[in-house]
Amino acid sequence: MGGKEALAVCSDKSLSIGITIEDIDSGAHLLHIPTSASPSHGLTCLASQCLVASQIHRQGSVAGGVIFIWPLNKPQAPVRSYPTEAIGPIACTRDGVFLVGGAPSGNAYVWEVSSGRLLRTWCAHHKSLTCLTFSGDDSFLISGSEDGMIIVWPMIGLLDETDRWNLPSVLTFSSEHSSSITGVLTTSSSSSSVFMSSSLDGTCKVWDLVTGRLLQTQVFPLPMTAIVLDPAEKMLFCGSADGRIFVNTLDIGLVEAASIVSEDEPMVLKGHNGSITALTFCGLGLISASEDCTACLWDVVNCPITNLVVIPQSSLLPSMNHHRAPNQFRVSILDKYPKPPDASNGVLTLLPSHSPSEDHCVASEYRSTNLLKQQFLDLEKEGTFASMQMKAETSIESQAWATRMTRHVMQMNKHLQSRLLDMMQRRLLQQPPNASSTTNNRKRKKTNGGSLPLQGEEQPQS
Repeated sequence: MGGKEALAVCSDKSLSIGITIEDIDSGAHLLHIPTSASPSHGLTCLASQCLVASQIHRQGSVAGGVIFIWPLNKPQAPVRSYPTEAIGPIACTRDGVFLVGGAPSGNAYVWEVSSGRLLRTWCAHHKSLTCLTFSGDDSFLISGSEDGMIIVWPMIGLLDETDRWNLPSVLTFSSEHSSSITGVLTTSSSSSSVFMSSSLDGTCKVWDLVTGRLLQTQVFPLPMTAIVLDPAEKMLFCGSADGRIFVNTLDIGLVEAASIVSEDEPMVLKGHNGSITALTFCGLGLISASEDCTACLWDVVNCPITNLVVIPQSSLLPSMNHHRAPNQFRVSILDKYPKPPDASNGVLTLLPSHSPSEDHCVASEYRSTNLLKQQFLDLEKEGTFASMQMKAETSIESQAWATRMTRHVMQMNKHLQSRLLDMMQRRLLQQPPNASSTTNNRKRKKTNGGSLPLQGEEQPQS
């Protein structure tokens, strides 16, 4: 059962329905988590070990939100966190180290999951946040809002402890969409710097992540409510407000202008009677959810489904040993307010290395220094030699991490430099041919390796 997948289903209509986890192969019931209702994009999985859900803001309740975190292999009460305001969409890095939440006010929050520390809060948009996602290498955060605005935020700026009280820097932003953003997704490959967006304005767009340039626009006859890429990242599936799913080939070439796709799309999937609310892929294929209370071809709950998350069934198995494994995932209650850094504690948040081949090295690379020191003290109190070994391993891992981080930054700089050179070259090519000649009337003419003097210059005496 270790390679099987399970589907987590959640609605936003009633807290009593909760989250239902089903076997994708047979549809068998695996687990039910009561008292949960999440808005669209409000359910995610942390490193295949925990489910995280933001809760709907009930009418008449006191201002403020709540975020639940459930360890999948330990059936127990969730870790309850209470932010200062209701949280809608949430997203986490692929390693589960950082969690981001967006609020209806336009504010965004970044937490460190292991310690629960609130690293940054800022006003990201003027309208309610509707979508959040990370780039394939977790270097950038992409946010979409109700007013159609999309902004790309560099994570290195969001995690800067020295500048946490100022507005973080923006890489790119766009207002090409004329209505609310309903979906934002990126490719999993770190070498591809594109992302896709869908909107209620009836379009799906493809963007260059670094420059913000619009690469492709696909126009549809009705609002788009959800998007997803197939595992090969060649086909783009777009769910619509009437239940149809449009299938488009994602063909991004070296074009100078965005290509417009006509409304008459030949490939359409028809199987729902209500608006598409969520799309995802598993090992068996595409899974869709709709307001008609169905997911794909079977009934799940008698209520519209707003979230779908595929998780490995192995995550649901209980832990057999009571000793903490070296890389066991840790969660803490998320802070409500940011805490000023304390230099005496030596707290330092480390950035991820963004190397796909090293996704298994999670906890040892991202723990803050105060947590490591506490582990050293605990081991020394037990009278073992593990603390010395742990210090040596930590020093080696820190050096390796610094080397990987340096290489990654150099690669990013090279990529940005090449982009800037391309932009400068395009601007030079777009200038009129006589623009430079009119500014300089004095020209030197070369003949036979020598040069003639300019008019008005005296020739040297022989």
